[in-house]
Amino acid sequence: MTMRPTLRPGAVALLAAFALPATACAQQASTVRAPTGSIDRDALIVDIRALSADSMEGRAVGTPGNERARRYLDRAFVRTGLETVGASFRHPFEIRRDSGTVVTGVNFVGRLPGTESGRVIVVTAHYDHVGVRDGEIFNGADDNASGTAALLAIARMMAGTTPRHTILFVATDAEEGGLRGARAFVADPPVDAASIELNINMDMVSRNEKGELWVAGTHHNPWLLPLIDGIAAESAVTLRAGHDVPGTGSDDWTRASDHGPFHEAGIPFLYFGVEDHEDYHRATDEFDRIDPDFFVSAVETVAAVLQAVDRMTRPPSRPGPPSP
Repeated sequence: MTMRPTLRPGAVALLAAFALPATACAQQASTVRAPTGSIDRDALIVDIRALSADSMEGRAVGTPGNERARRYLDRAFVRTGLETVGASFRHPFEIRRDSGTVVTGVNFVGRLPGTESGRVIVVTAHYDHVGVRDGEIFNGADDNASGTAALLAIARMMAGTTPRHTILFVATDAEEGGLRGARAFVADPPVDAASIELNINMDMVSRNEKGELWVAGTHHNPWLLPLIDGIAAESAVTLRAGHDVPGTGSDDWTRASDHGPFHEAGIPFLYFGVEDHEDYHRATDEFDRIDPDFFVSAVETVAAVLQAVDRMTRPPSRPGPPSP
């Protein structure tokens, strides 16, 4: 995740006031059912372990370690059973740095065709991290090998199904330092931008001491509240809505990760993540710090939300991009 300030105690209390209770609106969530299929726990753990290994050297964009992560994703996307969009899963884009140098970033895009034309959901997670600093490897297990492994697991689970929406699974590059991969995707999507009904983004989903998984975005898109609350009532993790209220400063995660460019384009989003922990953006964010049971349950929860959204009738008309 792009660097965000640590939560302040007063801000946590404010967010709690805005958090959704697990029972409100549950009766309205008629589309909510248990997820079809199941998450392959073993494969999920294999992927997060591999992506956060020292050999990936922190996966910073433009580095050999990032390219090793790309080669891993080449093989992983083939194993999902998704279709390519174009000739390859790889979708390169250019990053022009302040120094004038140009670095090539690569997004990975896989397609699961739906039955209803003109309806698309985009699932995102960034695979880059911050690399090596002062000789220390920042492996970024939670940030965001976890989201990338979750994206692959959900794609594998759904690949044998026929959803209503066409679902694009997008592993983005260069999130750290500017959300560059997401911005490149939104600026030049491989589908009609008007057909994208929702972005589901995952960033830091593998550990939380309180067992809490936050979902941001319902403040901006209240039509999603009944659905989220219905999933929360059945989830093995504590699913809480919040961190998306304007005017709360750093506690507003609306632009904190790759869902930000979608929101800026007027595309509704749901962002799943945990609050910052002591290893956030530190070299200690290692595989052995994740909570496998929480991780699996969090991924199952996101999968349930995705499938429930897919069953929904068409959402309300977009309000358009937000005011600056």
